Amino acid sequence: MDIEQIKTVIELMKSNELCEFEMEEEGFRIAIKRRNAAEPQVIVSAPAAPMVMAAPAPVAAPAPASAPAAAPAAAAPVSESGKKLVEIKSPIVGTFYRSASPDAEPFTGVGAHVDAETTVCIVEAMKVMNEIKAELKGTVRKVLVENATPVQFGQPLFLVELD
Repeated sequence: MDIEQIKTVIELMKSNELCEFEMEEEGFRIAIKRRNAAEPQVIVSAPAAPMVMAAPAPVAAPAPASAPAAAPAAAAPVSESGKKLVEIKSPIVGTFYRSASPDAEPFTGVGAHVDAETTVCIVEAMKVMNEIKAELKGTVRKVLVENATPVQFGQPLFLVELD
């Protein structure tokens, strides 16, 4: 895959609002991940003989994440008002923080109104603080994760009643 093909994939991801792309072909692997509207991160690797044993570990990490994603076979939670509750899920593996610093007020809490651009928490991954946006409009009904605890990809963080 040459640079022009990678640029084409990135443009297709932007135009179709995709957050993740991964491909492996003939010993060449590419993974592209976007954080909402931010520019994509491109990770390209060509396996070398000594590295083959080390490479599967990071690739295997997302596999367990498919289990939580397949779990929503159960009925969606419903609020007291009878409206359906929607989960805000962690887009990455990391540590969940409700506020920007230990002495700061939480970004949001139960009863708070959020819209698509509201920052609801931070998930720290590899010393990078990733702001998580609500990406929906509604009222927070439940915080599902304790502050400063580890979270997995796809793990529900909040329950929000849609407006």
